[in-house]
Amino acid sequence: MNTKLFSELPTSVRIMEVGPRDGLQNETMALDADQRVGLIRALATAGVKNIEVGSFVSPKWVPQMADTDSVVSKTRDIDANLSVLVPNPRGMEQALVAEVKEIAVFTATSEAFCLKNTNCSVDESLERIKVVTEQALAAGMRVRGYVSTVLDCPYDGPMDAQRCADISKQLIDMGCYEVSLGDTIGKGTPIRMAHLLETVMKQVPASQLAVHCHDTYGQALANILVSLQMGISVVDSSVGGLGGCPYAKGASGNVATEDVVFMLTEMGIETGIDLSALNAIARDMSVLLDKPLPGHVHKA
Repeated sequence: MNTKLFSELPTSVRIMEVGPRDGLQNETMALDADQRVGLIRALATAGVKNIEVGSFVSPKWVPQMADTDSVVSKTRDIDANLSVLVPNPRGMEQALVAEVKEIAVFTATSEAFCLKNTNCSVDESLERIKVVTEQALAAGMRVRGYVSTVLDCPYDGPMDAQRCADISKQLIDMGCYEVSLGDTIGKGTPIRMAHLLETVMKQVPASQLAVHCHDTYGQALANILVSLQMGISVVDSSVGGLGGCPYAKGASGNVATEDVVFMLTEMGIETGIDLSALNAIARDMSVLLDKPLPGHVHKA
């Protein structure tokens, strides 16, 4: 076997579990706060140390994320890094009251997607993010950034890698400790992912980047593998493959956490996560939501 291809792989990977937020927000059935807390506790027990637990967004627009303040309150004792998505200054007010330790902010490479998602342009979204980030850092919170539609947009088509790089650099300069690059509609392929990362890493080091791959076209694991080969060691995933994107019609779920953990474990890369426990959580969520989930390993 030609081991040169794999000589630069990381020895460990940090998994950012986004199922309780990015996953559940796109499910038809809205789980109540206690059910979401149960999911978060189960994930932490399985060894997941980084979990996005909710979003301070209007329940009028995303009813699945109602009562996130209650979820935060009931998970304070969990030994894991818990974060909450904050879309605007109003959401930041809620985050301050809830005394969260980490928030996530988001923008997009695509103008059309940003307008659909946040009712503003990319530049306007960055101005919002600057205000929110300044408040969060002043309050002692950590801030993680998301850039959506980094490869393709459902409205604008293929994206410019340099534009994504410039936006990612702005987020880092604002104080985000890390930027997660989202293949929102899952249309990216390994060569395109490699080109994107090569371009972005001229301005932001691999140590401050993560990948967030959707599996719409079955390319997520391939894109993650090439990302690892290029020095990325943080991967966003969603247990069972929950969710998708409410602003990208047809986009299926995030890559399943158990699929990522299985691949990494078989490659000798440490995650600290109990795969058997993760599979059980995915199966339980399938029953709770009364639907099959797209992840593969929990069915094997």
